[in-house]
Amino acid sequence: MAKQNIAEQFVDILTRAGVKRLYGVVGDSLNPVVDAVRRNSAIDWIHVRHEETAAFAAGAEAQITGRLAACAGSCGPGNLHLINGLYDAHRSMAPVLALASHIPSSEIGLGYFQETHPDQLFRECSHYSELISSPQQMPRLLQTAIQHAVGRSGVSVVSLPGDIADQPAPEKAAETALVTSRPTVRPGDTEIDRLVDMIDEAERITLFCGSGTAGAHAEVMEFAQKIKSPVGHALRGKEWIQYDNPFDVGMSGLLGYGAAYEATHECDLLILLGTDFPYNAFLPDDVRIVQVDVRPEHLGRRSRLDLAVWGDVRETLRCLIPRIRTKDDRRFLDRMLKKHADALEGVVKAYTRKVDKHVPIHPEYVAAVLDEIADDDAVFTVDTGMCNVWAARYISPNGRRRVIGSFSHGSMANALPMAIGAQFTDRGRQVVSMSGDGGFTMLMGDFLTLVQYDLPVKVVLFNNSSLSMVELEMLVAGLPSHGTVMKNPDFAAVARACGAHGVRVEKPKDLARALKSAFRHKGPALVDVVTDPNALSIPPKISRGMVTGFALSASKIVLDGGVGRMLQMARSNLRNVPRP
Repeated sequence: MAKQNIAEQFVDILTRAGVKRLYGVVGDSLNPVVDAVRRNSAIDWIHVRHEETAAFAAGAEAQITGRLAACAGSCGPGNLHLINGLYDAHRSMAPVLALASHIPSSEIGLGYFQETHPDQLFRECSHYSELISSPQQMPRLLQTAIQHAVGRSGVSVVSLPGDIADQPAPEKAAETALVTSRPTVRPGDTEIDRLVDMIDEAERITLFCGSGTAGAHAEVMEFAQKIKSPVGHALRGKEWIQYDNPFDVGMSGLLGYGAAYEATHECDLLILLGTDFPYNAFLPDDVRIVQVDVRPEHLGRRSRLDLAVWGDVRETLRCLIPRIRTKDDRRFLDRMLKKHADALEGVVKAYTRKVDKHVPIHPEYVAAVLDEIADDDAVFTVDTGMCNVWAARYISPNGRRRVIGSFSHGSMANALPMAIGAQFTDRGRQVVSMSGDGGFTMLMGDFLTLVQYDLPVKVVLFNNSSLSMVELEMLVAGLPSHGTVMKNPDFAAVARACGAHGVRVEKPKDLARALKSAFRHKGPALVDVVTDPNALSIPPKISRGMVTGFALSASKIVLDGGVGRMLQMARSNLRNVPRP
C-alpha cells in the first residue's frame, strides 16, 4: 500500500471531521491537495470563479448544517481573496476550516513570487491561524484547527506550503478523536439565584432575542408567558423567534419596525437573550439590563449590565422557568402589543396603496409576493443593503425557513455565494438569493457556478440601477447622492446567455407569474425585477440630525416601511388584549 503524503492525510482528516466539500479555485501550490480530493470519494472539489465566493459558500453551508465546512485558496492572491468571506463566517459564528496554501517553504521570507504571510493575515478573522512548516506537525495541527473552529464556532486557517503538502506523512502519527459538536453550557447557581430575584422583583420585563435563541423557541415562549413579557428581536434572531409568537413586538435597530424600541425602553428589566446586538444607540441606558450569552466575551460589550449570565439560552431558561413566580399583570405586555399593531397598521396602509399598479415596481411588493410564493422550508440568502430591509420586513419565518445574510459583517455580494453553499447541502430544497444589483454584479461571475453544477438556485434580482442603501446614508447626512447610479444590462438576457432560465419583469402584474415559472424550472434561474430606486426605508427612531438630513435631500422621496404579513400576526395577538 502506497504511503500517504501530507495532502492526502489532510483531506482524510477533513472527511473524518464530516467535511463533504472543499470550495475553491485551483492553483499550483494547491495542486497536491486538489489531487488528493480527486482521489477521495468522500469529498468533492467545488470549483468556483472567485475565492471570496468559496469562503461565503462554506460559511453558508456551515450555518445551514451546523457542521464544519471548508474552503481553500492557492498561495498569495488566491488565499487572500478568501478573507472577506472568512470575516463574515467568523462573525456569524460559522465553523469553517480554510486552507491557505503557501509558496515553497524554502522561499518564505525572501520576497518570493506571490509571497504573503497568510498565518498572520487571517488572525483577526479566525480563532486559530497557523503555518505547517514541517510534516511532523501533521496531523496534530490540523486537528487543533478543527477543534478551534467547531468548539468556538468560527474560522480556523491552516497555511500549508505546496512542497510540504507533497511530502510523505510521518509514520505512526497520532490521530485523536475529533470534536464535531458543541456542548450546552449551564450558568452557575449564583447567577441563576440573582436572576430569579431580579425577575420576581421587576414589574415590566422585556425580552430581546438574537441568534443565540436558536433551538430555544419553546422555552422563550414559556418564559414570556410566565412573566407576561413582550418579545422583540434583532435581525439575526428573527428566524428563530418571530414565528408562532403571541408576544411579538417586532425588531429594533436600523432595519427595525413595530414596538420593539418602545418595549426595550419602557420596561424596568431588559433581558438580552443570545444577542450581540451591535447598535448600542438603540439600547436603553436607564433600565436594569441582564445579558445571557454562551460566549462570555460578548457579555457587557454593548451596554452596561446589572447581571452577566454565561450560559446557553435554552439551558438558562430551563433553569429559570420552574423557579420564577408567575406574573398576572398583563398591562405592560398588552400596551406594547397595541403599540406594535398600530405601528404596523400605519406603514402597511402606505405600502398597500395602488402598489400592484406602481411602475417601477415597489421592492416591498416584490418581497411580499416572494414571501407568499416561496416554499415553507425555503432558504433565503439576502444581500446587504436594501435587500436586508425587505427580507427583515417581509419574509415570514415559520420555524422551517432559513434567512441568512452578512448580518454581522455587512459585506456586499454575499447572497449569490451563500446560495451556492446552501444549495449544495440539499439540491431538493428551494434556495432563493435575494440579490441587489450592486451585490450581484460584484461577484456575477459565480452565476456560472450555478450553471456548471446545475444548482437550482433562484436569483431574485432587485434591479433599481443604484446603490440605494448608500444613497440613503447620504440623504441622512444631508448630502446629495453621488456615485450611486449604475448602468445595468438586461440581467435576464445575461442569464439566458449563460445557459440558465432568465426572465425580466417591469410590471407588477407579471411578477407572480415570473416567480412561479422560475421556481418550477429545475435548474438555475434568474428573475430580473426592475424596482423603484426611490423606495427607501428609515429606522423606527431617528434623531433630529437625521430628520434635517432628509429635509435637505429627500423632499420628494416617499419613504415606505411596510411589513407585509406581520400585521396579520400583530392583529391576531391583539385578541388576547382586554378591551376597555
